[in-house]
Amino acid sequence: MAPSNEQLTVTLGSSGVTPEDVVAVARHDAKVTISQEALDNVAKVRAHIDDLATSDVPAYGISTGFGALANRHIPNDLRTQLQKSLIRSHAAGMGPAVEREVVRGIMFLRAKTLASGRTGVRPVVLQTMVDVLNAGITPLVREFGSLGCSGDLAPLSHCALVLMGEGEAMGPDGELYGTAGQPPVAELLAQHGIEPVTLAEKEGLALVNGTEGMLGMLLMAIADIRLLLATADVTAALSVEALLGTDQVFLPELHAALRPHPGQAASADNMLRVLSNSPIVASHRINDTKVQDAYSLRCAPQVAGAVRDTVDHAALVASRELAAAIDNPVVLPDGRVTSNGNFHGAPVAYVLDFLAIAVADLSSIAERRTDRMLDPARSHGLPAFLAGDPGVDSGLMIAQYTQAGLVSDNKRLAVPASVDSIPSSAMQEDHVSMGWHAARKLRKAVENLRRVLAVELVTSARAIDMRTQMSDGELTPGPAGTAVLEVLREVVQGPGADRFLSPELEAADRLVGSGAVRAAAESAVGILA
Repeated sequence: MAPSNEQLTVTLGSSGVTPEDVVAVARHDAKVTISQEALDNVAKVRAHIDDLATSDVPAYGISTGFGALANRHIPNDLRTQLQKSLIRSHAAGMGPAVEREVVRGIMFLRAKTLASGRTGVRPVVLQTMVDVLNAGITPLVREFGSLGCSGDLAPLSHCALVLMGEGEAMGPDGELYGTAGQPPVAELLAQHGIEPVTLAEKEGLALVNGTEGMLGMLLMAIADIRLLLATADVTAALSVEALLGTDQVFLPELHAALRPHPGQAASADNMLRVLSNSPIVASHRINDTKVQDAYSLRCAPQVAGAVRDTVDHAALVASRELAAAIDNPVVLPDGRVTSNGNFHGAPVAYVLDFLAIAVADLSSIAERRTDRMLDPARSHGLPAFLAGDPGVDSGLMIAQYTQAGLVSDNKRLAVPASVDSIPSSAMQEDHVSMGWHAARKLRKAVENLRRVLAVELVTSARAIDMRTQMSDGELTPGPAGTAVLEVLREVVQGPGADRFLSPELEAADRLVGSGAVRAAAESAVGILA
């Protein structure tokens, strides 16, 4: 859920940025300031770079070319052109523009790295990047261009080009600049009192050699998945309720004490609380003819819990990357400027792929519960497809088709990107991470999961309403289910004759994405894990 309308402010120091800071800037337009301590440190390190630039000893990226051209010494009068050429040539992305929040995340995270004092830029470069962010100016970054090593070169170059007053960008009003037939980006900067930067030695590399694209998308995906995990426990519990499943398999003594995976215990506790005080559950607790519930019901905490633990592992990796200062060459505290391989995106790429696998499985088990509620052979007394008049009406038949299509897409998106590598830069960069691609497909997978859960929500709610109707009002959901259904019914109608379903499914999707489903359940049973 978005924070309040109060103006958020995030301050960049030499260290200490949090995942919440990244989300605040990327998604909620938080204002960015730079501490004086960070500016002073950046200026001190830059003075050292200026000394190296005037030295007769070649220094990579300061007085030499880049990558496979690193052996060429660049004379003083060509070094400004070298920086411009680097950014212009590396801004070679293609395809549709990526989302605004992704670009803002990239820029903020790169500003965080510049503020660390390990890159050797002048304070004006850092300040200009922050000014562009605060003005609401968004460089156009294209879908394709990054191999995740040396970092996200092309996406970062598209951002850097805008600092130079070139390239393509979108103003805060959504107007485009720099594209064919549009005013130049320099004019957009001027409207906001921003002077284009003329890059000096080392600054071109410092702006483009990082993992900020994949890291920003990882941090936002983690935030989204964590929100959806609690919602997934709620929709799973509603499905258990609708299918006359038992709550006894979610008792705490069956989880942490026997199998100490923390995520599993958290999910089981969430489901048990959502099912608490449910007349539907109580109605079949004694003399239930079913021996066991299907795996998609009984094992819901084991699957959702494993996703929780995977997210926690990904968050650990993200926290380490967030604490990093990635550049090549990098300026060490003792003054050495040295080449390194920290721009390789493997640590981030692996967890991005791992999360895509977990998200695919969570969407898969939710779809299985939906299908079970629609099948009269397995739904324990519910009408076929939850139709008002089966045969005349089709009910939610095709909603499940849509859900199945989303799940199939997630299985495709679960194929790892990080196992691939295509050499580049004349075999100098002969192994790459493909982390950007892992991040892009994870964003799609999370979006698909949200929609899958929306379909399960609509289905379980309709099934519960039908149970209530069929029992003349005797079988009702528990307090949590009642609260969730009240919120859902504000945007999605209850059972009845067939109607245009797409707008209702889209409304349910927005409800799931907003956190309102979780909030409704929590209003009845307290905070969910």
